[in-house]
Order: sequence, then C-alpha cells, then structure tokens
Amino acid sequence: MAKVTSIPKQIEVSGAHVNNLKNLSVSIPLNQFVAISGLSGSGKSSLAMGVLYAEGARRYLDSLSTYTRRRISQVGKADVDSVRHLPAALALRQRPNVPNLRSTVGTMTESFNILRLLFSRLGSHVSPNGQRVKPSLRVAEGLTLKAGDGTTFQPPGAESFAFNSTGACPTCHGTGQIRQIIAARLIPDDRLTIRQGAIASWKLPGRNFMQFVVQTIGVNIDTPFRDLSKKDQAIVLYGEKKKYAINIPTSTGKIFHMDNAQFENAFAAVEDSLATTHNERAIQRLNRFYDFTTCPTCHGNRFNPKLLQSQLAGKNIAEVCAIEIKDLPAFAATIVPQLPANMAKIGTNLVGEFKTSLAPLLDLGLDYLTLGRPGMTLSTGELQRIQLSRTLRSETTGVLYVLDEPSIGLHPANVTGLVKILRQLVAQGNSLIAVDHNTGLIGAADQIIEIGPGAGKKGGTILDQGSVAEIKKNPHSLIGPFLTGKTPLITRKQVPKEHIFDQGTIKLHVKRRFNLNNVTASFPVGQLTAVSGFSGAGKTTLILDSLLPAIQAQAQEQPLPQHVDQLESGGIKRAVMIDSTPVGKNVRSTVATYSGVFDKIRQAFAATTTAKQQHFGAAHFSYNTLTGACPTCHGTGQISLDVQYLPDIVETCPICKGSRYNPETLTVKWHDMTIADVLTLSVDEAIPKLKTLTSVVSRLKSLQDMGLGYLKLGEATPTLSGGEAQRLKLVSSMGQKQMGTLFVFDEPSVGLHPLDIRTLIHVFDQLLATGATIITIEHDLDIIANADYVVDVGPRGGTAGGKIVATGTPREVANQKNSITGQYLAKHLKQFGVD
Repeated sequence: MAKVTSIPKQIEVSGAHVNNLKNLSVSIPLNQFVAISGLSGSGKSSLAMGVLYAEGARRYLDSLSTYTRRRISQVGKADVDSVRHLPAALALRQRPNVPNLRSTVGTMTESFNILRLLFSRLGSHVSPNGQRVKPSLRVAEGLTLKAGDGTTFQPPGAESFAFNSTGACPTCHGTGQIRQIIAARLIPDDRLTIRQGAIASWKLPGRNFMQFVVQTIGVNIDTPFRDLSKKDQAIVLYGEKKKYAINIPTSTGKIFHMDNAQFENAFAAVEDSLATTHNERAIQRLNRFYDFTTCPTCHGNRFNPKLLQSQLAGKNIAEVCAIEIKDLPAFAATIVPQLPANMAKIGTNLVGEFKTSLAPLLDLGLDYLTLGRPGMTLSTGELQRIQLSRTLRSETTGVLYVLDEPSIGLHPANVTGLVKILRQLVAQGNSLIAVDHNTGLIGAADQIIEIGPGAGKKGGTILDQGSVAEIKKNPHSLIGPFLTGKTPLITRKQVPKEHIFDQGTIKLHVKRRFNLNNVTASFPVGQLTAVSGFSGAGKTTLILDSLLPAIQAQAQEQPLPQHVDQLESGGIKRAVMIDSTPVGKNVRSTVATYSGVFDKIRQAFAATTTAKQQHFGAAHFSYNTLTGACPTCHGTGQISLDVQYLPDIVETCPICKGSRYNPETLTVKWHDMTIADVLTLSVDEAIPKLKTLTSVVSRLKSLQDMGLGYLKLGEATPTLSGGEAQRLKLVSSMGQKQMGTLFVFDEPSVGLHPLDIRTLIHVFDQLLATGATIITIEHDLDIIANADYVVDVGPRGGTAGGKIVATGTPREVANQKNSITGQYLAKHLKQFGVD
C-alpha cells in the first residue's frame, strides 16, 4: 500500500540573506493570517517581499511556457538557501503606481468595461435622425437597427463608450479637463522690467535671449512692464513667431551675434516647451503657468456628447459613472425588469457580472467613490484597496498573499472592514502575510513574527514568534506594549488649550471643491495640527488641493485657486510639502548624495596629497563621472545580465565588486578609507569616522536624530520606505530658523513602527522649536493623540463627508460624539490610561 504523504502545514525558510537578514530561518504557518512586525529597516519587507513573494512568484512563472515568460516582467532568485512548501505568491505593495490622467476608478477596477458592455448590449439607442430604438436582441447582437422612420443605423459597440478611445470628448480628448495659460502667471510682477526678468516664461531653458529679440523688435526692455504701451505689451504676450538678427552682450564685454534668433512670445514659450518635453518634472514646472478647468463640452464626464443619447434603465453612461458605488447595486437591479422577456437571460448575466465587480469595493469601504472618479485623485490607501478588490474578485485558493502595509490610508473604522476581507482570503483556502504596524490589524492576526531587535545591521533576526496572546506576555517584545497599552502614549509636551492660537491663526474658506462645500477651517500657527477623518472625507482636498496652493500663490503674489476665496495666512510666507513618494529615481541617488554630505566628502578626498599628485579633483570621486566610475558598471555597482526568456539577473559588478569606482580612484585614501569604504558606512558609523568634517557630521547627526542612523551612506534612496523618505526630505530643513514656514505632511506614519512614531514626534518637536508650523494628514491614533490641535473632517467619505465635524485638543475631539474619529480616539486614550 502506497504511503500517504502528509500535507505541509508551514512554509520553511532556511538561510535567508536578503539585505540585512542574518542567515534567517523561520517556519510560517500556511492557511493562516500572519503579521510581520518590527522597526522600520529591521528586515520585515526583506523577508516578506524579498524572500517569500520573490520566490513564490518566480516559481510560479517558472511553470509557464517559455513564450509566456518572455512577455512577463520577472524577478530573480532570492538570496536564500532554501524555501520549502511555498505556494504561488501575489503581492500588494506599499506604494501602488500613481494612475495617469486617463485612469478612473471604473477603468482601474474593470467595472467600467462591464458597464460599457451593458450600455452597448442592453441599452436604448438613438438613430442619426433622432429616433429612439428600444433594447432588443438585435441590439444585443450588434446588428444593424431599423428606426421608426424606416432608416437604418449601426448601434454603438462597447468600444464606442470608451473615453480612452472612440468615445472620447472631441474637446478634451477624454481627460475631462482643459488647460489654459493664465497671463498673470506669465508676468507675476509687472513692476519689473523685461531685463529684470518680468516675463517668467522667458526664464525657461533656451529662452534666456528672448529679451534681446524683443528689444530688436523695438520694445523697451528697461521700462517696467506695466508702463509699456498696449502695443508693446501685446508684442510680448502675442507677438508673431519670426526670426531676427540679434546681438547678445556677454559678461566679458564681447558681443555674441545670432542671425536667426526666433521670437517666441510669452504664451508660445510655455506652449512650445510643453509640446517638446516628456519629463515629468519639467511638465510639473510648466503646469504652474496653467489653470486646469472642467471641459466646457463634456462638463468633465470625458464622453463624446453624442454617446449620452444612449440610455440604460433611463440613464446615460455619464450619469451612471457619477452614481456613488453604494447606490449602483440598486440601479443595476432596475435594468433587467425594463428589458424584453427574451433578453432576461443575457441581462441577468451581464448585470450579475457588474454587481460582482462592485462587491469587493463595497466590502473594502470604498462605497463613497464613483466609477468616474479620476485615479490620480485617490489616496495611497484607496489605491491599495482597489488593488485588493481586483484580487478578491478572482476568488483564488491555494495562493500566498503578501501585503505590504495594507492599513495605509485607512481610518481606524476601516481597519475593521479590512480585517474582515483578509479573513475572507484565508477562508478561501489561501495563506496571508501582512507587513504592518497598525496594532488593530496586528492584533487580529493568527500569529505574529517580530523581526529586530533594531534596524539595519542591528536587525535581520527573529525577535519573537507566536500568537497575539503570547506576544503580549513576552517582556522583550517591541510591539507587545502597544498591543496591551502598557507604554506611555503621550510623548511630548502639548500646548495648553487656552494658548493654542497665541502665535496666530491660518484661516481658509473653500467655496466648492469635490465634496467640500462652503467650508471654513482654522489652524494654529506654531503648533502641531493633525487633520483626521475617513478616507475620502476631504482631508486631501482641504489641505493639499486648497490650503497648500493658496499659501504658495499668496506668497508669490498670484491669484488664489479658483475654489478658495479667503485666506488669512497668519504670517506664513512659505509652505513645504513633505510626502512619502520615493526619493530619487534610481540607484545613483543615495543617502549621501540626497542629504548633501557627499560633496564635502569628495572634496576631502580631493584635498589629500595622493589626489593632488594625480591631479584628481572632487569630480573624480563621483561615481557619476567617467573619470571616477567603474567602466564596467558605469558607477552603479551592479550589472544586469539578459538571459533571454529568464528574468534578467542582477549581479554585483565583477570588476569593482560593487564599489562603483575604478581602481585608480580607489588608490586614494583619506583616514585609511577609500571613497567606496565611506559609502559602506551607516550614518551611526560615519559620525565618529568623519568627525573632522564638521558640516558633514552636523548633517549626519540630523539624520541620526530622525532615527535614520542605520541607513548606509551608499544606500539607494528609491528603496526607502515612505516614512524613511519623508524624514530624509527633512534633513535640509533641520536646525534652521523656520519662522513663517508651514510644513505639510501627508501620512508621515507610513511604514513606521509605533516606536518609530515616537522618533517622528520628536522630529516634529525639533521643527516646532525652530518656529515652524506643522499640519499632518493622519490616521495614526498615536500621532493624533500627541497633536496640539485636531481638525476632524467627515463624518464619513464622499457625499457623506466634506464637513469639519470636530476641532480642538485630542481630548476635546475624543469627547465629541458626532466625530467617528473621536470615538476611536477615546478608546485609544482609555486603553493607554490617558484621562
């Protein structure tokens, strides 16, 4: 009789060396919900994404045909000795790609594809002569239709209803917006002369000689623009594009002559620049000259107006896309009863598909969105949940789901719904691993794996593993005290409520923007304010779309955004946005280069006797120059090998061994270290070794104070977590006077363990001590509890939000029963014994 092999009950990882993992071995139960916890940089994502997901995805792809694999982006083999009993893996990453202008909730969830099919097959269409034809099997089959007046026509197919294809509005081409250059932004200060730089668009690259062209035309470039004649002003703004012979004086007194200098007026300089660039940063710079307004033809719905004649259950496709998702099932239920009896079956099938596509969105608390909502207006948390909704629709079984910070962007009330969804995934026969810091989510897991004890070189080992109850009892657990509430919650001295507005008030009034309607908000100057509320409540609209651009516009003496009609800045002259987007574009951007310390370090090497003897300047010690970089890897420290249908293999450069530099550069030593040796140092290690470089040490101590001492100087910045990226962006601001500066943080708790949150709060206090004002958009209850002032937006999301429901100190908001945030905050304060 054949021996029955027992079914594996756990994934067995042996000898993992990815990033800082120290020969890590661990057994992870299958068919359970496992949470991985640890400090930022401890190695959580290295285990979850770098080992489990990387190997699970690779092994699944290996089972596919060579033809298929060549068309799929693949990951290489993880640096691990062995991984046994690993299912095929799917990952939901911490930072989903930001959708483009053409993406909507409908296109991202694929619900819109089904909706287009509903309209084309089950809709009522209108002939070119205006005759309406009711739904029929001929419509469903896409056959030629006969109108009441005897004329025939072809009904629109599903593709005709696509605003990214033939169904696009002819004016905005399916974007729903038109851009218009604002003359006041071309000439922000008309008191200046043209020579003094009055024409802002002539400061764009390649236009610095335009003042001499317009001078040749006959315009006085030394008269303030406001004092020029109407004719001369018109030449500057709208003059004909012609070529002129001009003379350009140089700083040395010589004259540079151009025979065919083409004149571009102030408007054309912007339009031509936009037409010739595809660089995102350049486009953002050019966007400052534009105002984006709703398309006057389609009124923002993106569709060709002709399509709106077609109806489904009495509504056109734009009207359906504007219905909140929570109301769409009720609308869908009205479709089949209005169809002929012989269409009931096809109608029931298509409507069923449509409802199925909506169900995960409803379960995940995205009921306030509409299918027409632009994807680029969604928060990170909303994007993650849309990713998750697509996964749930598939109803897979036997899959390992690896989720990186699934609680990002979620209000505490939404975390309960998320846990329910995660439980559904496990109940379907899947295994689930979530890297997260939210104690509500961690506390709902079947098992917790803690990695630590510290970050960077101090991490990479299993600190603890067990059930939630076991972790709570472990005195060495880092997350345990936050699960039990036995650690102090308030870690900073908060301003007494009677003195919160002593330094001034920022006051803003928003007329109408998305779900904000006639909203007035006030924020204290010189304090820490937390803006809380459900995802979709209007926090981003209030702060990032209204307050931030209004302050920036006022500081530049430009008009306020159209939807803002009142701003009292409270003395704020400058606004700085600190978000969690990755720092740098590729491996060439490192902690050393981004923090600004590398230039001084390179200068120190250039000042050595050896460098001077070989005539090496500071540029020679850059891995981005031909003189310093390794000729094989060109300064990246790694090479990518194309092995046809297999995934590209990224290997350490065999010539420079990952140092990035050529051998000649590495002959130079400063304090017995090569420039490559310096890049391998962590911030903590570098401070004593670089002590003679006082300005470098000062900047490194700022990094250390922000809890980033474990980062290596040569670490590629795009690999940093959202929270790490935010703190790194702050380096240049630390230690300087910040009176009149507003710092706006968007979810600074992203990727941060509760202990890292303490460090972040300390960083906030350092900024406040320099005179700064801080507003943070946040869901994390620890940060909200430590704020001086709270502005709660809600009460829920979408049309159920858009109002300021509570303001005051954290304790005051906790006592306001109409605030859902307040209710959760009250429980949180009670758990930690805060009165």
